[in-house]
Amino acid sequence: MTISSTRPTPGQEPGPDTAPSTAVLDSAHVGDIVGALGTIRQDDTGRRRTWWERVRTLLVIMGPGLIVMVGDNDAGGVGTYANAGQNYGMKLVWTLALLVPVLYVNQEMVVRLGAVSGVGHARLIFQRFGKFWGMFSVGDLFIVNALTLVTEFIGVTQALGYFGISNYVSVPLAAVLLFAVVAGGSFRRWERFLFCLIALNVLMFPMVLLSHPSATDTAKGFIPQFPGGLDSTLLLLIVSIVGTTVAPWQLFFQQSNVVDKRITPRWIKYEKADLWIGIAVVMIGAIAIMATAAFVFQGTDLFGQYQDAGTVAQGLKSHGSHLIGSLFAIILLDAALVGANAVSLATTYTLGDTFKKRHSLHWKISEAKLFYVGYAGLIALSATITLTTDDHVQGLITQGVQALAGVLLPSATVFLVLLCNDRPVLGPWVNTVKQNIVAGVIVWTLVLLSLSLTATVFWPSLSTGTLELGFAIGAGIGVVGGALVVLRSRTQHGSTQGGSTPAGDRATEPLDRADRKALLTEEQLAWRTPALDTLTRPAFSPLRKAGLLTLRAYLVVAVVLMVVKIVQMS
Repeated sequence: MTISSTRPTPGQEPGPDTAPSTAVLDSAHVGDIVGALGTIRQDDTGRRRTWWERVRTLLVIMGPGLIVMVGDNDAGGVGTYANAGQNYGMKLVWTLALLVPVLYVNQEMVVRLGAVSGVGHARLIFQRFGKFWGMFSVGDLFIVNALTLVTEFIGVTQALGYFGISNYVSVPLAAVLLFAVVAGGSFRRWERFLFCLIALNVLMFPMVLLSHPSATDTAKGFIPQFPGGLDSTLLLLIVSIVGTTVAPWQLFFQQSNVVDKRITPRWIKYEKADLWIGIAVVMIGAIAIMATAAFVFQGTDLFGQYQDAGTVAQGLKSHGSHLIGSLFAIILLDAALVGANAVSLATTYTLGDTFKKRHSLHWKISEAKLFYVGYAGLIALSATITLTTDDHVQGLITQGVQALAGVLLPSATVFLVLLCNDRPVLGPWVNTVKQNIVAGVIVWTLVLLSLSLTATVFWPSLSTGTLELGFAIGAGIGVVGGALVVLRSRTQHGSTQGGSTPAGDRATEPLDRADRKALLTEEQLAWRTPALDTLTRPAFSPLRKAGLLTLRAYLVVAVVLMVVKIVQMS
């Protein structure tokens, strides 16, 4: 691996200087992999034979997975996990454990889409499903991201307010810092700054140790339970935990960041390792925050009285120590800065995808004006909203945005699964039957959670037993539906067995499993998505279109009812 400068030549236009046979839109997305910790040349095809060579390669590739996962523990996430700990102790830790496979399955799919196609998530949705569905997906993203960014600035005010710094100082400083980080036209500089922020997560270890955690109570928390009974308040918190842990913006950010870092199919296994590292960091952080609030407030008058992250910091100071309160405030500030950066980039990456304009951190401001103006405008708008709204409105936004993300996640995941089954786009990288089964379980579980929350808003007196019966019936419907989908998939697969194999003419004789795997790997490494304009758009069957429209209509109703519930709680 050699270090080299690979910034595009000023004046290059997206498209013409990239290979016309690929889907890549922006010329900055082709070239050497430039990471915070090194560079891998574009023509590097050497094998990594020793463990040290593999580690060095991982260190260069590492970034998109780690950043998207740590950005997941943003200001809203810190508040949500602290809410769970302060109000319910460690009894909701099981929700985090169940979200590990959801995180990996969803983000692994966007890793494949980004590395193989070379374009962002929004561009694929527009090209493969048309403007109607593209505008729905992008519209959802822009609304949720704008509100999420407001919560990041609220986190900044709460964190620095703990140290006595005025909002009118903290918010403008944070806004200027966030823009300065991305405005230099250097992907490497941006990634190094994010790595420095991520390193501050080590402060979670002394923070949680100062709370004197109980290993027994923590272990019991991994057993699924509904403390106090399953009602709309608890369901809203569970949906919020889902929404802050697996947010729609993560799909758009990681795919675009994989593309911007120029990661190709050859390096996918290293990016998957990067993703696992990020998942480990986010889970440890979430449990640490939940545990700190749970064990410090346990047995005090503040247990069960969560208000916001700022009051948590003050409460930790009063019932723990000034040090533990300060550590929590620093972690909250760090989470807000990482989250704000990632959410803003997810939005402006999508803006570039939507309008087919340059959207890369490799470009300078003068070379990608829409990208940087969009980023600056989003930050300025969110900062202004933060400074001009009172604590009550900010509380509603903070409560609502995580649950909103959880409610809208099924829709985003459905399009993700459809894209990962689009053979003209992914070729040999399409989902296997097993991957589709897992993805289907995830989507249906998210829909059931959303349905249960909607039901409890309509009928607040629903008992825990009734809700559990509803989950059981829903699970049964999911099993039957999944079996039918698998049967149909296997039937279609069987009807194509007489065609060509991945190895073409070489596969004239039956191959054993190892040979098939080797030939598939060879084909995967050679495959890149063709220019999207050359591909025939997949036809939607009437049943699939009706299903998507029904899901969309239901989600609109669910969002309205969720807002009603949040206003009632406030």
